[in-house]
Amino acid sequence: MIYNDYANTRSVYLHWPFCPYRCHFCPFVALASHENFMPRYHDALKKEIDLFAQKVHKKQQLDTIFIGGGTPSTYPSDLLLDMSDKLKGIFDISEETEATIEVNPGTVSEKQLIFWRQIGINRLSIGVQSLNNSVLHRLNRLQKAADVRRLIKQASSCFESISIDLILGLPGVSTDEWKGLLQEVVKWPIQHVSIYFLTVHKDTRLYFDIQREKVVVPTDDVQIDLYHWSIDFLAQHGLQQYETSNFSRAGFECKHNNVYWDRMPYKGFGLGACSFDGTTRFQNTKNLSKYLETLESGKETTEFFEKLEPEQVRLEKIMLGLRRTKGLSLEQLFEHASDFQKKMIVKNITWLKQKNYVEELEGRLMLTSRAFVVQNDIVARLSL
Repeated sequence: MIYNDYANTRSVYLHWPFCPYRCHFCPFVALASHENFMPRYHDALKKEIDLFAQKVHKKQQLDTIFIGGGTPSTYPSDLLLDMSDKLKGIFDISEETEATIEVNPGTVSEKQLIFWRQIGINRLSIGVQSLNNSVLHRLNRLQKAADVRRLIKQASSCFESISIDLILGLPGVSTDEWKGLLQEVVKWPIQHVSIYFLTVHKDTRLYFDIQREKVVVPTDDVQIDLYHWSIDFLAQHGLQQYETSNFSRAGFECKHNNVYWDRMPYKGFGLGACSFDGTTRFQNTKNLSKYLETLESGKETTEFFEKLEPEQVRLEKIMLGLRRTKGLSLEQLFEHASDFQKKMIVKNITWLKQKNYVEELEGRLMLTSRAFVVQNDIVARLSL
């Protein structure tokens, strides 16, 4: 199975897997102490893009580009300039294209910020996570609060669209400290905030530390209370929730993430990168040596694909639709459902309304704010 090159692919993801260090909670395809592979990986990444371009029959316009990782702020400027030229030669990229790069504080210079803006990157996503130095260092995230504040100040002179990531539930962060963090954040010149619950992924260093009781994370009740407080607090300061984990000022929602939530086609390039052509999901190999050698021999690097069945499509639409504050249409909810399923869905909607978990407005079903933390259970009830 290969990616449908006739899909209306208007979004591209580039994965830069290299990191100066590996955080103890990180589950992603990220490589520490592999800097010597950067030039070779960059060349392989370009070859993968060329393979895609050879099959596309026109210079496709891009609405979004997202450079993620890893730590893309470690992408050497000369190589990134080369990549920028490669993308501009293959795709139609305009000033309206949302081009995002993820960065970690402590890995960025003011010179880099200016350079990124010059080559067309117009959105910055900063991995703040916390301002507690000791908490971060215990998790092997080697940045300081001073690095964050300096980066925010420098970036605001180059970028009009700045997003920050925060993690709720980090071990050692008290309720008062979390509230203090948000009270500072809303004063920064930023337009977007992502708040993620700490997820303890199996086989990470954090997972083993919790198993050995070396680390204690806040209880679910504490995290849920802080999440609800955060929704209200951010809204009071002009950052409205538009998705389970995402908040923005008007007009600054992340266009690239909306592509994922709308189930629109996107093409991912790089180690472990995922793609979706509208009907089938793909993932590249996560093995660096295999990725490099395969592309150097002129072959595709797809290791996994899954063509979605109608029931899977329906489940995805429900799950992704309910993650967003605008919800999903009832038409999508009942799509591909049997008569028995439709009957049960109506019954469950009635129950969910009584529990104040959902509300219905103009043919759309939306979660209430108190329901976001139990949305998996709600999805299960609606996707029988």
